[in-house]
Amino acid sequence: MRGDDRQPDSMFSYVSPEQRVPSDHPLRAIRQLVDAILAEMSREFDKLYSDVGRPSIPPERLLRAQLLQIFYSIRSERLLMEQLDYNILFRWFVGMDMDEPVWVPTVFTKNRDRLLTQEIARSFFRRVVERAQAFMSDEHFTVDGTLIEAWASQKSFQRKDGPTDGDGRNFHGQSRKNDTHASTTDSDAKLYRKSSSAEARLAYLGHLLIENRHGLIVDAMATEADGRAERDAGLLMLYDLAKATPSKRRTIGADKNYDTADFVTVSREMNVTPHVSQNLKRAGGSALDARTTRHESYAQSQACRPRVERPFGWLKTIAWLRKVKLRGLEKVDWLVVFASAAFNLRRIVTLMAAPA
Repeated sequence: MRGDDRQPDSMFSYVSPEQRVPSDHPLRAIRQLVDAILAEMSREFDKLYSDVGRPSIPPERLLRAQLLQIFYSIRSERLLMEQLDYNILFRWFVGMDMDEPVWVPTVFTKNRDRLLTQEIARSFFRRVVERAQAFMSDEHFTVDGTLIEAWASQKSFQRKDGPTDGDGRNFHGQSRKNDTHASTTDSDAKLYRKSSSAEARLAYLGHLLIENRHGLIVDAMATEADGRAERDAGLLMLYDLAKATPSKRRTIGADKNYDTADFVTVSREMNVTPHVSQNLKRAGGSALDARTTRHESYAQSQACRPRVERPFGWLKTIAWLRKVKLRGLEKVDWLVVFASAAFNLRRIVTLMAAPA
């Protein structure tokens, strides 16, 4: 018997969003982890807000909404508010009532930028890493960096002193360097190219330190783009890792860019064995010799090294970090750290559901 295509005209529903979300939906497990983390951060949130005045958007909802924007690759805050207006799943995850009006996109952005500082992002990331310890290796790690294109065009790259280069469209034949030029749109972005065969772009560098068992992110940061930034950031992240238990022996895998005497020497001083790819074509040869490369652990570290490309790929495609829409190193850094926390949350849920 054919059903009747009657248009619904009821004004009320007695089915709650909690009942509509499937019990096995991935966001359920993520919501439980996030709620526990945000409850621990409550005192940190209290320090950011005044005791008087009009109530702002709850910080817990701001962070949950930001996670949704990353998980579902929503390209703007305006589209995020549009989804929150009619998407029951999104309303349930953020914690909004069905009849509650959504926020104005500009109000949401202003409140988020005030809340999500580097300290808050790192505090959230650190608590996610603590909950991932059961799935992490505490001995073997990999470090790498990637180029993050800045939200600034080549036209904005103008001289710091003296006359400008006009509208910046035609710069052929001109010598443009970071020493003499800067972007008028984003002064922290630097002209940089990842390889000799690639074009120079206004960019930042994103850095990840992962563990080799499941490829979870142990530390993350963003820096200005220059030739030494990857190695310097790698050593900073290794130092933060090693200072907790300085006597513990660890290994670090990396590509040829890290095969320098400085990186190898400082790593060994921190009780970390460098398992970097040998750059035999460099003048002076590799900083490693057979005393390191002859061991089976070196080959294992090199075999695990490509695992760092998985979080980079997720961050640059799903989390929209290929070209960031934020300006300034501080904002780019908190976005890299917070997006890395989102990646870990998604991986933790997957690993928790996997059979033992």
